[in-house]
Amino acid sequence: MPRLDPDLLRRLCAARDLLEQWDEPLPVEEIARRVVISPFHFIRRFDQVFGSTPNRYRVQHRIRRAKELLASGDLSVTQTCFAVGFESLGSFSALFKRCVGTTPSQYRRERRLLVQVPGLPPTTLIPGCLTLMACLPRDAFRSSGEAHA
Repeated sequence: MPRLDPDLLRRLCAARDLLEQWDEPLPVEEIARRVVISPFHFIRRFDQVFGSTPNRYRVQHRIRRAKELLASGDLSVTQTCFAVGFESLGSFSALFKRCVGTTPSQYRRERRLLVQVPGLPPTTLIPGCLTLMACLPRDAFRSSGEAHA
């Protein structure tokens, strides 16, 4: 790849920032126009610099944000879908599963178990067998001398 002009890099970074806005997503052609690059040249150079086409980058960014919201927020899957700029819950769920490998609901259930709740001591994952041992009376265990005999 030829040396990248600093001005072009600055404009591509500005375009990336525009792609990350999901409240009013702009078409790729409009973003290219705003950063003063022809649409085809913009797509090609964006892919060279960021390793993804503008549309794919936008979707990946939305999925990353959806993962954050599902893991730590109080939003439902439907609210998350709309919060990150998708208009169809079905399309969002199918795309999320294809990209992440699990449905948004499953992802939310799994991740929320691992989220630290502010104000509470950190939870430690302890094997179930050790948890059960804590419920047994002290005389249920052999002394260390008996265990080696």
